[in-house]
Amino acid sequence: MKEQIHSTDRLFISEMNLDDAEFILELLQTEGWKKFIGDRNVNNKQEAEVYIRKIIDNPNFSYLAVRLKDGNVPIGMVSMIKRDYLDHHDIGFAFLPDYNGKGYAFEAASAVLNHPSTLAVHRRILATTLKHNSSSIQLLERLGLSLDKEIKVEGKELFLYSIEVDQLLLNQLTHRFFSIFNNVNGHQPDWEKMRETCLPEAIFIKKTGLEEEIYDLQSFLTPRVKILADGTLKEFKEWELSAETKISGNIAQRFSIYEKSGALNGTPFKASGNKIFQFIKTLEGWKISALVWEDFASA
Repeated sequence: MKEQIHSTDRLFISEMNLDDAEFILELLQTEGWKKFIGDRNVNNKQEAEVYIRKIIDNPNFSYLAVRLKDGNVPIGMVSMIKRDYLDHHDIGFAFLPDYNGKGYAFEAASAVLNHPSTLAVHRRILATTLKHNSSSIQLLERLGLSLDKEIKVEGKELFLYSIEVDQLLLNQLTHRFFSIFNNVNGHQPDWEKMRETCLPEAIFIKKTGLEEEIYDLQSFLTPRVKILADGTLKEFKEWELSAETKISGNIAQRFSIYEKSGALNGTPFKASGNKIFQFIKTLEGWKISALVWEDFASA
């Protein structure tokens, strides 16, 4: 029986075991594995079982099989490995060619990175990739990892990427904040999440030109609760397009570009703007202490 680590909208993710021998044999024979990871000289099911056993027996290795919920079909894997030449564990991923380009690798790797078991154990997570592996580089950057430096391992020139666990936690916190303001398809906002994500004393400032409106948590929430429930604002959602976060000890700041859309009094609209979040780390974890936002002027 496989231990299910996590599930996403489309995927099951579980610890790899000997039942995965045929799948791992297929994966290790793909051109992408051999080109970007290396030939492991695994040529039959028995050798695949030996390969998996070595992984299971190594406490520095964790290989997770990724399966489609539809049919329980194995399509790829995500790994977390502590390598001798790196100070922290690094994350890796590989998928069968038929399942590339469909967002599965991002969905699975993001689930592993953000899983509580990952966040509880690791302080920093690394990743390495060949300098010419553009698809891997794009995925790592989409996951939020940043390029640290170039390294050379066994004659191969690699890019070393990294992300702090606090960065992952702030990504989660920001995503939760944006997701609150959503009434698409009859969804009802969970306003209690505002009290989970923000300090009770948090300040909210709306900038319009050189004017500003300043709110505390309650005065910020009251009109938004009303218009998202009374039909004034329908099919509303907002989401982050890009962000840059700076962390210094137990305080942090995030500059975010976001978009929003909906129908205001029956008229559809789409808009964008800037948000600046300020965070502090409390005994309960990271919290939003202040938010300033400014919508871009309409063209």
